[in-house]
Amino acid sequence: MHSTERERLILESVAATGFVSYRSLEARLDASPATIRRDLTRLEEAGHILRVHGGAKLPEDDKPEGPEGLAGTPFEQSITQNLPAKQAIGRAAARLCRPGEGIMIDGGTTTLQMCPYLDGLDMQVLTNSLHIVHALLPQVGTRVLLPSGTVFREQNIVLAPAGEDSMPRFHAPKLFMGAAAVGPQGVMQQDVILVAAERRFMDRAEEVILMVDSSKFRSSSGAIVCGLDEVDTIVTDPGIPQEMADQLRDLGVKLVIG
Repeated sequence: MHSTERERLILESVAATGFVSYRSLEARLDASPATIRRDLTRLEEAGHILRVHGGAKLPEDDKPEGPEGLAGTPFEQSITQNLPAKQAIGRAAARLCRPGEGIMIDGGTTTLQMCPYLDGLDMQVLTNSLHIVHALLPQVGTRVLLPSGTVFREQNIVLAPAGEDSMPRFHAPKLFMGAAAVGPQGVMQQDVILVAAERRFMDRAEEVILMVDSSKFRSSSGAIVCGLDEVDTIVTDPGIPQEMADQLRDLGVKLVIG
């Protein structure tokens, strides 16, 4: 693919939402990471984009107008979907925690389900979810940390603008996160703002633990957060398709069935 064509596709991707991740560009373009970085440098020097942590965004004056919100199903609707499976996944994920350690929990209806099982472990938890904060506050021994940023009401999470580092100085052995979909291309979310936030969490974690019910393996559209090779453990339910389970094990991903 010629550089002119790559640059056109990059600009289309950025213009759609105001931000595009490196992972999404690698999946879309037939080019090496080094080539993509050179393309982004040229576009930045021409004033078309700004390179930021995890990807590229539009210059401030070119951001698309519209109401501030996130793509995807609102939290209050999603929380009722596949709830028994999510509760079992939450219980199984909590068993992976050790008393007194620090962990990160990304906002989501599945990750929320592990909170009741953390009581009594005296843990430190960094989360961007106000639902998770509310669930953990009654636990006297649990210390809760939040990043700074904007509250997105439909998901009740706190997210910083792309490229802005709002995270506390925090490093954790484990990151627990959800996803909109999981497929051969990798882990996906429905909004690029969520992609940038999850990449910031991943940069601070030693182990990435994905919590998804089996319905997430039957859909494979969205913005790519990471490849399957970047996931250490997936906690799911017995409904995971066998073909997907075999592929994950071949990649060295540990499967935990809740």
